[in-house]
Amino acid sequence: MPQSPLAGRSLVVSPVRARPYAEAWGAIVLAASIPFLFMHERFQASYGVPLGTTTVDVRLSDAAILAVLVAALVAGIREGFAPLRAGRLLWISGGLFLVWVAFETLRPASVHDAAFDDHVVSALKLAEYAALALAVPLLIRRTRDLTIFLWALILWSVLAVAVALLQLFGLDIFAASSSGSRSPSFLGRHDFASLSALAVSFGVCCLLASRTRRETHRLFALALAGGVLGLILAGSVTAAAGLAVGAVFAWAGARRRFSPTGRELLAVVAVVGVVTAGVFFIRSPTIDDFLGFLGVRHAQATGIQSYSQRTVLAYIGLRIFEDRPLIGAGWQRSSRPDVFEPYLADAHRRFPDVVAAAFPSPEHLWGVQNLYVQMLADAGIVGFVLLLLVGAAGLVLAARTAAHASTWWAVGVGLLALCALLTLAGTWASLGIVPGIPLQAATCLVLGLVVSGAATVEDETRG
Repeated sequence: MPQSPLAGRSLVVSPVRARPYAEAWGAIVLAASIPFLFMHERFQASYGVPLGTTTVDVRLSDAAILAVLVAALVAGIREGFAPLRAGRLLWISGGLFLVWVAFETLRPASVHDAAFDDHVVSALKLAEYAALALAVPLLIRRTRDLTIFLWALILWSVLAVAVALLQLFGLDIFAASSSGSRSPSFLGRHDFASLSALAVSFGVCCLLASRTRRETHRLFALALAGGVLGLILAGSVTAAAGLAVGAVFAWAGARRRFSPTGRELLAVVAVVGVVTAGVFFIRSPTIDDFLGFLGVRHAQATGIQSYSQRTVLAYIGLRIFEDRPLIGAGWQRSSRPDVFEPYLADAHRRFPDVVAAAFPSPEHLWGVQNLYVQMLADAGIVGFVLLLLVGAAGLVLAARTAAHASTWWAVGVGLLALCALLTLAGTWASLGIVPGIPLQAATCLVLGLVVSGAATVEDETRG
């Protein structure tokens, strides 16, 4: 098999002469937003704006997104909006998804819900964070831009890991959990996993396309170490599963361009293995609980914040979908008592060993706690398919970029996105519809990066 012209080259070296940092102001604005996008809302200053019967909390993360959007608009006016053309497939699927969310939010069943104002705010927050995907291709156009963004992202990831390690050893900071268990850092466990997923995805891509130039070694080492430790400390089993699938896709994307050696492939397998083993170790009590729930081991299912509870909640969500298969119950209405209560008796009979507190109630609106099941329950098969189309569009663009881009940074973006999108997709399986959180920011940033890389392929095709 002939060797690819990219073999032996750097993952992030571009034939375009690097611009001075002063000219990469847009990427600097995006990089400066990272600390605010990846921090739990409880640790951010906020200002309450009344809206109907609820209050909209405007936080520093909202101000950061506004700054990014303004910078993207200015960059588009100065340098053109051409990079956005490469994301047509993503914009169409994403636009249709947001239109369907608007329909689900404003349909009669939702309008007459007591929590209607809260659901409107939630839908608006979803659209706000989704705009990040539009901004990224206008701000990251060249190697220098990507380098600035990656350094900010990975350094913040390493800082999050450092805080999580202090929490692990018993230091009570940032609302830490008890020592010796999974740590939330300053994000929350699922959001911590999302930040670490971006870092470890960059590390996996560098392993598959090793031979990076000398000045990227430190960034690669930080990304790999921070990402692996972060995923372990966050303790997300579904994120670890997503990483395993994402690494396979990244390897498939790297085969033709970089011809990774057996040693490089073994290194990627080792990364996935270490993350999986670490997560299973730190989550062993929860896993033992679930095995007891399945009858594999003799153990009492504790129920709360366990996979036995998630199974119960998913069952209720699927029952809601079964009765409303086309359009669902309405945006975020699966957590409303009038929607889930008709299924509680059946759920108790089906899962008699799960403690009563694990079931939803008017006092405990647990929700479905699985994005995909909740999308079926809230938005029906239409919303579920549109959500999958958004993810599929991102993966298609990433695969196309990894296969056809000639600029080194764009190929790297394609490989990173293949791994990151699937790792994030796994993380979402442990969380319901919760817009405006770091996990959504991570997802939208990666989708935007995909379009940045795909734009180089489209430019070459036109040329």
